[in-house]
Amino acid sequence: PAPPSTLSWRRVPSSTGPVPRSRHGHRAVAIRELVIIFGGGNEGIADELHVYNTATNQWFLPAVRGDIPPGCAAHGFVCDGTRILVFGGMVEYGRYSSDLYELQASRWLWKKIKPQPPSVGSPPCPRLGHSFSLYGNKCYLFGGLANESEDSNNNIPRYLNDFYELELQHGSGVVGWSIPMTKGNLPSPRESHTAIVYCRKDLGNPKMYIFGGMCGCRLNDLWELDIETMTWSRPETKGMVPLPRSLHTANVIGNKMYVFGGWVPQTVEDEISARDGEWKCTSSFSYLNLDTTEWIGLISDCQEDKKNLLPGPRAGHCAVAVGTRLYIWSGRDGYRKAWNNQVCCKDLWYLDTEKPPAPSQVQLIRATTNSFQVKWDEVPTVEGYLLQLNANSPAPTVTGGTVVPETALLSSQGNTVIFPLDETTFLQSRVNIFHTAGPQTSANVAELLDLDIRTVNPDASVSSTVSSTQTMVTQQAVKTESSSTNGAVVKDETSLTTFSSKSEVDETTFIMPSTKVSIGQTNNSTVHLSKTTPLRQMATVKTRERQWYDVGIFKSNSALVSQYYLLPEEKSSISNKVENADVPDYSLLKKQDLFPGTVYRFRVAAINGCGVGPFSKVSEFKTCIPGFPGAPSTVRITKSVDCIHLSWEPPVSPSGNILEYSAYLAIRTTQVHENPNQLVFMKIYCGLKTSCIVTAAQLSNAHVDYTSRPAIVFRISAKNERGYGPATQVRWLQGKVDTKCNVKCDLSAL
Repeated sequence: PAPPSTLSWRRVPSSTGPVPRSRHGHRAVAIRELVIIFGGGNEGIADELHVYNTATNQWFLPAVRGDIPPGCAAHGFVCDGTRILVFGGMVEYGRYSSDLYELQASRWLWKKIKPQPPSVGSPPCPRLGHSFSLYGNKCYLFGGLANESEDSNNNIPRYLNDFYELELQHGSGVVGWSIPMTKGNLPSPRESHTAIVYCRKDLGNPKMYIFGGMCGCRLNDLWELDIETMTWSRPETKGMVPLPRSLHTANVIGNKMYVFGGWVPQTVEDEISARDGEWKCTSSFSYLNLDTTEWIGLISDCQEDKKNLLPGPRAGHCAVAVGTRLYIWSGRDGYRKAWNNQVCCKDLWYLDTEKPPAPSQVQLIRATTNSFQVKWDEVPTVEGYLLQLNANSPAPTVTGGTVVPETALLSSQGNTVIFPLDETTFLQSRVNIFHTAGPQTSANVAELLDLDIRTVNPDASVSSTVSSTQTMVTQQAVKTESSSTNGAVVKDETSLTTFSSKSEVDETTFIMPSTKVSIGQTNNSTVHLSKTTPLRQMATVKTRERQWYDVGIFKSNSALVSQYYLLPEEKSSISNKVENADVPDYSLLKKQDLFPGTVYRFRVAAINGCGVGPFSKVSEFKTCIPGFPGAPSTVRITKSVDCIHLSWEPPVSPSGNILEYSAYLAIRTTQVHENPNQLVFMKIYCGLKTSCIVTAAQLSNAHVDYTSRPAIVFRISAKNERGYGPATQVRWLQGKVDTKCNVKCDLSAL
């Protein structure tokens, strides 16, 4: 974890879209990069469902339908995949609920659920301030506050410590409530506590941990439930236990339970005030290591924050983990007697709890004689990417540079050629094409652009066209149905992402890593990085005598690379021993252009509030040699009854007209089975047309590549008077494929 001295909270700058009014008693869950908030109150209980897209810094109000629940506060709120369950809460002053609602977030559809009552005992009574936790296919309900009075205006509070289990049906609906038989002593009655579930990766049973709460006075006791044996216990802890509190939040990230805020006692000379003493909101922040049960304090109650670099004191806020990033929004900052009202916070903060993981290898979209268009898979919740290259690698000895000599394409078998899977000498452009299902027959990527969840725009549908200057790639194809409401899409898998060589301003934008990146930020100038920014511990690294140079820091996961930065001789290798090593000011550095016919190695690292993460594996690409044709682009696949049609756009040809095209299909062989990194291709077309037919018989022999998503692989290249240019690789993404026969001959099943 980040030590306290390097904790770097970020306050999110102004967001776009309809920002919800500040409140307390609301709840939040995350579905991938979307934070979904429901309920809470501030001069009335809120009944809208608000969604915040952490990737675009954008709020939107989905158009919900179905059995829309009334507004509620201090309710149970859990997320299971793309469905959300809401239980109980306060629906108006003194009146609490025991209703259960389900929201299918993929369709924004609400449904009221009526679970079966327990076989023995009564179902849960109406309550607020309970905990509602999910593990597997069961939700666990504990405690809360009930009103004993039938008159909602005459509140007679009763603290609860009852414990229920709610079994869920797969996908939608529930089975019913049950009251588990437990061993050990139950936690004492309480409300406004927290409960989380944690299971060690290496060993052990899943455990539920309950911390703090209110029962007339605030609590700071920790309780553990072994879910497998249903045994309650009080674990021994090490470290400084946080002050007693209620209306705080607790979130699990990795093996740590992060506890923020809440109501705590006013301390006078380190002595906790009595039961009827003064209470205050806090901004203290701690975590419990769930493997060692040791408390670690990160921000104390008395820590000063004159520069407003930390979230202010609050209670009744919401906190949600998106990857390894913790978001906190709104809540109330105490009670102002003079004003006779609550003061609610309006701010949204996040904290990166650890450095980001290494991105995927850099992938080539296209190469020219002096530039590369590259991309890599997005890493969630990062502020930018550091891209580096080196040019010290010796160029591989390949006849004709980037050319695929005709003789090399034809083996003794006539139409078969072996390409290593990662051989980029022959491969200058890669394309993933989404495999459409059902009656839709065209897999034209241009028709799939509106599926990009990261380009949500509540006011306009996303539209674009594919021109001959574009090459399309996907991060991951959509497997299940997707629905769009107000331009927002929620799906079970990451959606299509597109890259255009003409969007050079966006894709070569440099960012200041210490600031939140918003989707609308377009600035094509280099940022002057502060020398005090502890972002980088080194600008260049010598590994096995290779010199790595910065291409730059990019806000998106793609880049147009035509230059890189040269460091002065005296700073050719910045020490990585210094925590706050100088970050180079790119505006003062010399730039070096890329050369034709040269091999360059690339690596990329993600950046967040904790700094620069580890670098990806190294990729190697070669710039084109002048005169040879470029790679075909805008590949389309159209399915017919007994065949598929491949078509493409002609590439640029500096030396004369295109003389012919060749198309290849990766085929199944024992050699590929023994060495998956080496594909064997069969020539399926050679001619002047920019299209060809692939028969069912040819497809029956296709190899299905499983290096990422299952896909059938094609390569297409063009020839002019100087020879063959680089190939475009097309991965035609498949659904579930029978691994024994790899691909079915019946095209309707593809």
